Amino acid sequence: MKILDRYIGWNIIAATATVLLVLVSIFTFFAFIDQLDDLGRGTYGLGKIVLFVLFSVPTLTYELFPMAALIGSLIGFGTMMRNGELAVIRCVGVSKGRVVYAVIKAGMVLLVSAMLVGEFIAPPAERFARDYRSMAINERVTFKSENGFWARDGDNYINIREILPGDQLRDVFIYEFDGENKLRLSTHAEFARYTNQEWMLENISQTLLGDDGLERRTLPQAAWDSILKPDLLQMVTINPDSLSIWSLAKYSHFLRTNGQNAQRYEHVMWLKITYPIATVVMVVLAVPMVLRASRSVTVGQRVLVGALIGLGFHLLNQAAGHLGVVYELLPVLSATGPALMMGVLAAWLLARTP
Repeated sequence: MKILDRYIGWNIIAATATVLLVLVSIFTFFAFIDQLDDLGRGTYGLGKIVLFVLFSVPTLTYELFPMAALIGSLIGFGTMMRNGELAVIRCVGVSKGRVVYAVIKAGMVLLVSAMLVGEFIAPPAERFARDYRSMAINERVTFKSENGFWARDGDNYINIREILPGDQLRDVFIYEFDGENKLRLSTHAEFARYTNQEWMLENISQTLLGDDGLERRTLPQAAWDSILKPDLLQMVTINPDSLSIWSLAKYSHFLRTNGQNAQRYEHVMWLKITYPIATVVMVVLAVPMVLRASRSVTVGQRVLVGALIGLGFHLLNQAAGHLGVVYELLPVLSATGPALMMGVLAAWLLARTP
């Protein structure tokens, strides 16, 4: 039986790897075309676009795992069906349950692979890609830390503790240096709002460091002309897709502790947990689809069916996320709902397959 398990597993894994390579290549090409709209902005040239797209590949790979698993399983398992190998396996007394067990073992290999990519490769690669693109387009240094968002604007260094919706900031620190890299002015604003193409600071306290000592002053409000625009802040704020499951869990806890809405991050966390499981579900789903089909079904037909189901699953995942936020559903339900539906479908088809 171990030989049979390895043979079935190899067929499924090899076909899935091939399909995954094709899908990633196609989606990477589309991502490259999409980035060409920003060609020439700042120092964002062709070489940097290629580098950005390459570092986005791990995230694409992770997201396409379920679709590739379904199509690859349909091709690998379907090829065995067309060659009469499945008929021979069943004729020698191997039960349907034993075949499903061998398929699940192959699915577990794919699950582990998806988890490794999603947890250890995709998050740091995605963060690097986003920061690299931001630096190239905006020609300034930006950095995110536990103490907020940091940016450099000429000889000034800016620290923003909280970025709020609606182009608003809270706790803004501005450190102005002279040509000799000496701190001359420290400014803190409790609140900032972007209106009329400029930032308006409110409740300001300043410390002027002169040769004669320190001078403190307060202002109710003042305009702040900075190249740090809202579109840049939107690009460099924390993106849930660039965090690992553990980081998402910690950040969601941080938001809830501070009385903020963590639903978006919790949804992405559960979605990342669901994707590897959905990979196994898709592999199992392929079993009844192949066993119930006739041997005359071509590979092209199997690929088409698998692509439609996989694409439908992907779109359903996206829609479930938005609907979950709109209707304030539990993130665990909105994220796992599509995978559970596919799991129920796979179980129902298996039960009706002789």
